[in-house]
Amino acid sequence: MAIQILMPALSPTMEEGTLAKWHVKEGDKVSAGDVIAEIETDKATMEFEAVDEGVIARILIPEGTEGVKVNEPIAILAEEGEDPAEAAAGAQEAPAAAPAKAEAKAEVGAAPAGADQAAPAQPQTAAPAPAAAGGGRIFASPLARRLARELGVDLAAIKGSGPHGRIVRADVEAAARAPAKPAPAAPAQTQAPAQPAKGAEAQDVRKLYADAPFEEVSLDGMRRTIAARLSEAKSTIPHFYLRRDIELDALLEFRAQLNKALEPRGVKLSVNDFIIKACALALRQVPDCNAVWAGDRILKFSRADVAVAVAVEGGLFTPVLRGADAKSISALSEEMRDLAERARARKLAPAEYQGGSFAISNLGMFGIDDFDAVINPPHASILAVGAGVRKPVVKGDQIVPATVMRVTLSVDHRVIDGALGARFLAAIKENLENPMTLLA
Repeated sequence: MAIQILMPALSPTMEEGTLAKWHVKEGDKVSAGDVIAEIETDKATMEFEAVDEGVIARILIPEGTEGVKVNEPIAILAEEGEDPAEAAAGAQEAPAAAPAKAEAKAEVGAAPAGADQAAPAQPQTAAPAPAAAGGGRIFASPLARRLARELGVDLAAIKGSGPHGRIVRADVEAAARAPAKPAPAAPAQTQAPAQPAKGAEAQDVRKLYADAPFEEVSLDGMRRTIAARLSEAKSTIPHFYLRRDIELDALLEFRAQLNKALEPRGVKLSVNDFIIKACALALRQVPDCNAVWAGDRILKFSRADVAVAVAVEGGLFTPVLRGADAKSISALSEEMRDLAERARARKLAPAEYQGGSFAISNLGMFGIDDFDAVINPPHASILAVGAGVRKPVVKGDQIVPATVMRVTLSVDHRVIDGALGARFLAAIKENLENPMTLLA
């Protein structure tokens, strides 16, 4: 029986992606574990492996296609002993039912055009229910079963994205990363305000600038995700802001001494490395700030996982340094350098840029003195870091020069109150102005 290869869900939040490249062509024989395609999500390009053996009978989605929905068939695999030509011919008949069903709905007027394009392939690829309470076979690849045992994941609770609903490695990894939480109550239908169609909104804007020359730039997955998440953040998170000036002269002198000592090892520490360590320790010193908003509760963590914004072409990543409070500054520096390089090449796995409870955004290297950063949900705070600038400061009765860095802490008031946020920012300042404590 021919197997439909479906668009995989490569992260817990992925709904669609771009089929960037095929590594196989029709007629090629593949084995389980072979890389057959590259899938571009909103943040990264990831390799997609076959989970069954057979021959590629037909490629349904050409490479370069954007907006391919998760679980949409992208190719047909003929199983061993099956005629690839017959498998490809049979694949042409199945999709015909979906357009007919959509057309029937349109005639009745139950939904506007395109309303049920989100899941056209679901009736064809409906997965058998993985082991319900009454028992039943769980369809999972051997690799997924082994990984589930290692990670302690219940296969019965996973909906597979593989062929015929089979559970594959990506499903298990996604389930392991997803935090356990109660099912939210369904919101009342009347709460959702009517929104204008996106196409109509774009048309209205184009009319406004009809007499001005312009170029239309289509949004890629990363830019769409940034727009959606930041709109969510600014409209749903009650931000407030705390600012402090931090004197850096002691840190700069200490950094120069360390870099001289570390030079034979080829290690060169940046000011940002010290900021990461100082913030990680502050999360441990003020543990109530090491938390995230979880809808109807707050999740507090015992480990300091710090996300750091990295600018890339067309957007940004926030790779996460896990357990940063327990790592040396040199280890953090090497890890951050590796994550930043792979972020710019869009080679990070979702597990490397998802999670954390706190983030750092440093624009000081671009000459920015002071700015306010937007919280990255579900984080409870983010530190905006400006440039170190030589300024006159008052010490006792004298005015002396000092290198001063302005930082702004954006805080989610649902999680962190003003006094608590002030304690957290004071701890960051104390750690940076007394850099020897960062080695303790």
